[in-house]
Amino acid sequence: MVERQSVTAYIGIGGNLGDAKAQVLDAITQLGRLPETSLSAQSSLFRTAPIDSSGDDYVNAVVRLETLLAPHALLQVLQEIEQRFGRERPYPNAPRTLDLDLLLYAALTIADATLTVPHPRMMQRAFVLIPLLQIDPFITIPGHGPAHQFTPLVADQSITKL
Repeated sequence: MVERQSVTAYIGIGGNLGDAKAQVLDAITQLGRLPETSLSAQSSLFRTAPIDSSGDDYVNAVVRLETLLAPHALLQVLQEIEQRFGRERPYPNAPRTLDLDLLLYAALTIADATLTVPHPRMMQRAFVLIPLLQIDPFITIPGHGPAHQFTPLVADQSITKL
């Protein structure tokens, strides 16, 4: 029997409808209970203003998972969790109860009809970069280089640690 090796995946978490802080904390708990997966790190919670959107401020975090789930299987589970939280997608960047983004999956680059990894806008979002760097200050984004080099690009975005 071949032993499968777990891989490291990073998940961006956010929400701005309802009790966003409680929903983000509950989502972190649920991510830690995924099959064949363990939660190995979580960032602080951060409050951020909406980007290309409207509505209340977001509560955001990033977690690091060690998982045996394949990338598309992990994406499917993330979408199922979003649905349990009442996620609706009426238009791009709409306010949401919960958003779970697969940011990084090992050192893979994936681009197909359902999944793009690294997440295509992660280098442009303080609400992703700052919590990600809190967990792993030396992380490299496959195909793009060290994540910390992108922080000057997001310096004008409002982000506050809760």
